[in-house]
Amino acid sequence: MEVGLDAALPTYSGGLGILAGDTLRAAADLGLPMVGVTLLHRKGYFRQRLDAAGKQYEIPATWAYEEILVPMVPRAYVPIAGRAVMVRAWRYLVRGVFGHTVPVYFLDTGLKENIAWEQSLTDALYDGDAYHRLCQEVVLGMGGVAMLQALGYKHVSTYHMNEGHAALLTLALLEGEAARGNLHEASESDREAVRQRSVFTTHTPVPAGHDQFPADLVRNVLGTDRVEVLETMQCIQNGMLNMTNLALRLSRYVNGVAMRHGEISRSMFPNYPIDSITNGVHALTRTAPPFRNLFGRYIPEWRRDSFYLRYAVKIPLPEVDRAHVLAKRELIAHVAQRTGTHLAENVLTICFARRAAAYKRADLLFTDLERLKTIANQLGPFQVIYGGKAHPHDEAGKQVIRKIFEYAAKLKEAVRIVYMENYEMDLARWLCAGVDLWLNTPQRPLEASGTSGMKAALNGVPSLSVLDGWWLEGHVEGVTGWAIGDNNDDETHPVAEANSLYDQLEHAILPLYYGEPDAYTQIRRSAIAINGSFFHTQRMVLQYVRNAYLGVEP
Repeated sequence: MEVGLDAALPTYSGGLGILAGDTLRAAADLGLPMVGVTLLHRKGYFRQRLDAAGKQYEIPATWAYEEILVPMVPRAYVPIAGRAVMVRAWRYLVRGVFGHTVPVYFLDTGLKENIAWEQSLTDALYDGDAYHRLCQEVVLGMGGVAMLQALGYKHVSTYHMNEGHAALLTLALLEGEAARGNLHEASESDREAVRQRSVFTTHTPVPAGHDQFPADLVRNVLGTDRVEVLETMQCIQNGMLNMTNLALRLSRYVNGVAMRHGEISRSMFPNYPIDSITNGVHALTRTAPPFRNLFGRYIPEWRRDSFYLRYAVKIPLPEVDRAHVLAKRELIAHVAQRTGTHLAENVLTICFARRAAAYKRADLLFTDLERLKTIANQLGPFQVIYGGKAHPHDEAGKQVIRKIFEYAAKLKEAVRIVYMENYEMDLARWLCAGVDLWLNTPQRPLEASGTSGMKAALNGVPSLSVLDGWWLEGHVEGVTGWAIGDNNDDETHPVAEANSLYDQLEHAILPLYYGEPDAYTQIRRSAIAINGSFFHTQRMVLQYVRNAYLGVEP
């Protein structure tokens, strides 16, 4: 549903889109015969503006797609509410390190042949009611298959559904397999043929996060015949079409996006074998210039093979420190330019930059303001940079932003807090490279994977994080960063976790940062060598090739 390729293409909302874009970059680097399919989103996601009290305002993120993308001539059609809606595609080429390109096709219904509401289907990401959303998913899934065929991709060996939004592509494939395109005549061998061409990655560890649509709404959009077939396949249960169930039933391979997320997914869907392939980030894209230059001097092979980042262990500590100082100076200048706030270069700088959602608990740091002040006064000062958008309809997420502004006012100079509005790809590059500590405090076990801390690690920024998602695999206490709380159960204990966070700042992080700077730089280097060399999309995509796309049995 979303692909993040460039800040000039505001067709993503957060980590899911960034992951999709980084996956395609890695595929281009590896020379894989892959294409990407998503929706155009003419009005983008949105640009965030925050007033002095932290109230969020959403501004349409219209963009010059005609100047960036190349229009394709073929047209395709999708069935929506008894009409054949026309779809066209716009192409963007992702170029790999050796020149191989992976095309990404942006589907667009904004054609004069369609009526007004049909034209609006590809206007905005995650917008509208359930009816609008289901129609968007018809365009993505069924329209994606039809458009690939129209563009000449006649022999696609594997369709990879990145989350359940695209699950209706399996229905389109089944229609293609069935005799005379009649779904009612589809046999078990036809369904098996679809399974052999489909793989599915789920990203959501809670039932509420999986798209579901009432059967009557699905009947209105797709027609009675398709609903009857979905019911026969038990994809509609208790009057609801669950897109994850549809993808699960018609995929040969399914995976979660981290070790723990795979375990949770298997408990949620015990009738299906669900593997784990831990997410990664595109190393070259997510590494800031000072560290790119540093790696180029000491590990020149890293641009073509991200695994070579393991050899960061040989980079002299003063060189690591020098690259970090350059990145931090650039960040501080950028913050001053955008906000007028002048942060101190010699002060521990913490960052929390995530999508503003209540379960991510951006405000956990402020559980005990007096203790926070005491730590800063007695152990050494620290400053905190926040960033993140709340979904326009997520009032709880918007409230979190306003609370951070309130806490910032109460703390004043004791702990300087700055909230960077309109957190997007370019800003993330500054933040992930220039801060000293990456803070992550999700409510367990709701962090399927997370990738922001991976980007930070590539730039020598250790994490202070709750043990959830990828951090369960990347955490080595005092070596790659620090844990908040323990891993004894999947229950959330907010007070205990807040106290653990304070204890880590008071007894480990601040004494090390101010008292043993070389030891802190050693942790920076270890974050690169241990985490940066593994949590990248080159490793991730190679795992998909071996386990999902080729599907070779051991």
